[in-house]
Amino acid sequence: MSRKTPTILNKTVIAQTRQFRIETLELEFSSGELRQYERLARNASMGAVLIVPMLDADTVLLVREYAAGLHRYELGLPKGKIDAGEDALTAANRELKEEVGYGAKNLRHLHTVSLAPSYLEHTIDIILAEDLYPEKLQGDEPEELEVVPWDIRRIDSLLATGECSEARSIAALYLTAEYLRGI
Repeated sequence: MSRKTPTILNKTVIAQTRQFRIETLELEFSSGELRQYERLARNASMGAVLIVPMLDADTVLLVREYAAGLHRYELGLPKGKIDAGEDALTAANRELKEEVGYGAKNLRHLHTVSLAPSYLEHTIDIILAEDLYPEKLQGDEPEELEVVPWDIRRIDSLLATGECSEARSIAALYLTAEYLRGI
């Protein structure tokens, strides 16, 4: 069943930081019902990419980096924002060089996912990176990221370590494994 999207009657910014903006939306649904929703909105972002760098047919390169939300180091896939003037593939190759120390000759958009669409205005493009070559660019990370090779056929054992809990990385790994099986 297709439904008419609610009408936004008013949108108000109720808080803003360097990285986040919280908005209140006053909505009218097709039923005539009025509701107020809050969402975490994009803050002048061009979007974001999550890269699945395949060193060879079986080996994905993960990074271990500090996750402030959980106050611990987390193992996952390299990611970053799309800068002005970049498309998703260009941003993915730049982030790959900054965070992993490789560039990719072959980049492919696999999927776009959201994390919590009920209250978060954020999507991320999952990019498969293959035919890697060594190239390092200076990034904005406060410390060098540890690069960890992992057999993509062993995603379950990665999750069992407890070091990888980010839903986006987990989804991207399973999507990539399925995609690579189908080639």
